[in-house]
Amino acid sequence: MEIILICIVIAILLFVAAFITRRRFGLLGLALAAGSLLSGIWGYDAGLITDSLGAPSGSLTTAITMSLIVLLPAGVLLFHGYTYKTLVGRVIGASLFTLLALAFLIEPLGYVLALQGFGANVYSWLVNNRTAIIGVGLIIAVVDLFLTKPAHSSDRRYIR
Repeated sequence: MEIILICIVIAILLFVAAFITRRRFGLLGLALAAGSLLSGIWGYDAGLITDSLGAPSGSLTTAITMSLIVLLPAGVLLFHGYTYKTLVGRVIGASLFTLLALAFLIEPLGYVLALQGFGANVYSWLVNNRTAIIGVGLIIAVVDLFLTKPAHSSDRRYIR
């Protein structure tokens, strides 16, 4: 049951961050994928660095470090990039961002928590369907990037 509560809290925080900043899902989704790759590459080294800084070593520190590495590129892009203009777009984009982020974070969270009962069933379902969620989420992110129209400044003049 702990994992469900932690996932709900993380989901609420991610949704609110994406909703308030109004950032488009396409770039944020690809940033999550980049963060996941960086987490795989730097996960062990980042754990060694946090251990050398005096943080207690263990599965909790490793999970937090890996989760932060996954979220860092998207967190930076929450303050830069294209935005949604409508409320419906903001809700859909924030929901997709939250779902994709949870799919990337579900494995590190499982290392920390003792899974039992209903929480273990939910966790195993999420882990089993993780690749499908990530695959569909990244396809939607690329499509969202193609649907993004660049903002044209009225001050620009093009010379032909």
